Amino acid sequence: MASEPNETPFVAVVTGGKSTERERSLLSGKAVFESLTRQGYRAVMLDTTAADFEAEIRQVDVAFLAIAGQYAEDGKLQGFLETIGVPYTGSGVLASALGMDKVVSKQVAASAGIEVAATGRIEPGAETPAIVSHLLGEVGLPLIIKPVAEGGSIGMVLARDLETLTAAVARIDTTQGWFAEPFVEGTPVTCGVLDVDNSLMPLPPLETVPTAAEFYDYASKRDDSLHEYRCPADFPADVTAFVQSSAVAVHRELGCSGYSRSDFIVTRSGQVVWLEVNTLPGLSHGGNLATMAGAAGIDYDQLVRMLLASADLSGGYRP
Repeated sequence: MASEPNETPFVAVVTGGKSTERERSLLSGKAVFESLTRQGYRAVMLDTTAADFEAEIRQVDVAFLAIAGQYAEDGKLQGFLETIGVPYTGSGVLASALGMDKVVSKQVAASAGIEVAATGRIEPGAETPAIVSHLLGEVGLPLIIKPVAEGGSIGMVLARDLETLTAAVARIDTTQGWFAEPFVEGTPVTCGVLDVDNSLMPLPPLETVPTAAEFYDYASKRDDSLHEYRCPADFPADVTAFVQSSAVAVHRELGCSGYSRSDFIVTRSGQVVWLEVNTLPGLSHGGNLATMAGAAGIDYDQLVRMLLASADLSGGYRP
């Protein structure tokens, strides 16, 4: 049952799900649940794929969304929670949907004056030669092919030559939504933004150095031996400030709530190119957001409290 007024809220840590990011979500959910219980909150872990999820989620005061990917980070879960009147952490329906679509979110970011890479959308049902010709004209080589609505570098392919590009295009299911953008040589950087007391706080940027791959791909992200973190990132002060201000601008322009994390490439010359936003970043202890928060003097339990406090408990409408 839900709490009585003035009692500690009964929190559901919503995790799992059926996306390709299920494993990452479960790690986040476990870490958040342990933190909440350690801090004295009444909490339960709920997997959105469980048969009793709908009944169980109606019994709580607030949903802490420790989940990512399709059917979770794209506005669908948020719409369900809005409909049944359960407050939740993170962004609302519109910002979640916009952030999940990498092509649309780039358009929104560009409208805020943020530099983004060129985009070549792959038309559903088009033949391979036509797609290859289109991408060579719109983007050029080298390029990266990405799913429009996936996270964690899932499905990404780097093509430096025509043969690799043709083979990659021939393999993908174009009906699932794909696009391409130039492969920008540089350092992958991410920057978190926290919504604290109605003020947006950028965290110290974190740079990632792949140790065995050409770029920060799916395998590198999930194997600690294949990457190194540096936080704060080792950049000149003006580059760091620009990354932070850009992350805040994207958060604001997309209408994100609570927190977000933007990914960038910083070239050797100091050019900053925005790639995408994560409206529900991973929340494992060693993950990017927790690492950046730690560099800002925010320990993990404090971070969890801050994110929980950002849930809209007013009952008012938000897009």
